[in-house]
Amino acid sequence: MARKTGAQCIADMLDGYGVTHVFMVPAILRRTMAELERRTSIARVVAHSEKSAAYMADGYARASGRPGVCLAQCIGALNLAAGLRDAWLAHAPMIAFTGGPSAETRERGLYQEIDDRPAFEAYTKMNAVVDDPERIPDMLRQAFRAATTGRPGPVHLQFPGNEGQLDVHEIDAEPLFEPEYARAPAFRPRPEEDAVRRAVERIQQAERPVFVAGGGVRASGGGAALVRLAEGLGVPVATSLNGKDLILADNPLSVGVVGTYSRKSANQVVSEADLVIFAGTTAAGMTTNLWSVPRPGTAVVQIDIDPETAGRNYPADVVVVGDARVALEAMGDLNAPMPEERATWLARTRALCADWNAEFAPVLASDAVPIRPERICGELTELMPEDAIVLADTGHAGMWMGGLFDMKHPGQSYIRSAGHLGWAYPASIGAKCGAPDRPVVCFTGDLGFWYHIAEIETAARWNIPTVTIVNNNAAGNQSKRGFDRAYGGEATDQSRELWVYRPVDFARIAEEMGAVGIRVEKPEDFAPAFAKALKSKRPVVLDVVTDVEALAPLAWVP
Repeated sequence: MARKTGAQCIADMLDGYGVTHVFMVPAILRRTMAELERRTSIARVVAHSEKSAAYMADGYARASGRPGVCLAQCIGALNLAAGLRDAWLAHAPMIAFTGGPSAETRERGLYQEIDDRPAFEAYTKMNAVVDDPERIPDMLRQAFRAATTGRPGPVHLQFPGNEGQLDVHEIDAEPLFEPEYARAPAFRPRPEEDAVRRAVERIQQAERPVFVAGGGVRASGGGAALVRLAEGLGVPVATSLNGKDLILADNPLSVGVVGTYSRKSANQVVSEADLVIFAGTTAAGMTTNLWSVPRPGTAVVQIDIDPETAGRNYPADVVVVGDARVALEAMGDLNAPMPEERATWLARTRALCADWNAEFAPVLASDAVPIRPERICGELTELMPEDAIVLADTGHAGMWMGGLFDMKHPGQSYIRSAGHLGWAYPASIGAKCGAPDRPVVCFTGDLGFWYHIAEIETAARWNIPTVTIVNNNAAGNQSKRGFDRAYGGEATDQSRELWVYRPVDFARIAEEMGAVGIRVEKPEDFAPAFAKALKSKRPVVLDVVTDVEALAPLAWVP
């Protein structure tokens, strides 16, 4: 074997695994960064904060299915760890490299040196130190295995030295790589045939069954298998936020997103069901609105790759353990007929959806000024490109888009924050890197946009052309209801100052930072502004001035 430096080994292995971008705040693995330029075409995207770099890698992973790679030196490691929380909650494959203490300086008070590795433990599937340069090849291979197998997730490797200087040493190890671990899912475990048969029989026996499909189905590419099975058995489909793009809105079986950031019709259908088929979802608090939808005691079939998940939140009549797509395909291959009596239930679900459409149609087309956020969602439903990747922030942004925006084309994708405000904008930059040939549209509020506004400059400097829609009401008005309760009634000056901010023209800021800025103040101006943004070859910030008094609808509960 020819001797190589650790930096050369890392560069060759990342290239071999198909990595196209790494996201970082320097200085970390400096020699590796140089070797990436010399030996590969991997782009090195330098962000303004470590958490942003992690969010970019997360967006890259969710858009491409390949592990996102992010890096930070020792002093920035804790910021990077914070950025892994959303990927951990969303089960996104990521690999994080950081610097850390070295044997010769440990416990001697070296400038900036703290061992931050314990902080990564809660947010990673694997959290390890590469303490010998000869271990670089096998530890990196194991990182890709851990990130992409089972339920995917983040991995952390700490390299000794504040900048991870371990990569300067020469090693004899061969930089092998394993292509099957280059994307998730690396493997597709098949479910037991008996479990598949019993699940289908249980669905046939139910009078009012409903699917609740989540991110596991999306990650496995199981949307088509889900729809085929649902149509064959005549079962309506609700989704979690993570599964929003699994079924098109115009499919008669689609009832919307269920749970907390949800659509009323979906919660109503799931609440009336006598059997819920959880597919690729852990049935956690957001998807079930704190375990109120479906009602406790409702019969359940659960399909999941992780046997520990099944029955955790709702006891399951039948458990199907395996890759979501493989399981759904196997169930569909049984070609079980739809019971004749299912027509009554389907008519009921369509009526609930029609009621929702009638209730919200006026506000989705509202001409009010300041602009209603519902109008933005209605416009985006009609104007979104057929192959767009849509990223939505959490908070009100997640509520507006989760409940009111519809997917109308099979080539569209939807990716949402798993709970961290400000995630969507840097994640959209990473998503564009992971899917450069597709339009990427981010929807966030001004409160979320403030978190990582510096990354406008990053997108401009690296020419990463995303479209970012800022629902700009100069406030974090999702907090209004809570503060009103705390202050004993309607908003006071004292309570409003906790969630109302100075009006700011984000379009003007975007222009100053090298991006395209477009400000929209009237609803009729949104469509031409969005069309202009989509045609731009530069990053665009679409600053939409909206009504601060508009509050997203709360979840319907039984």
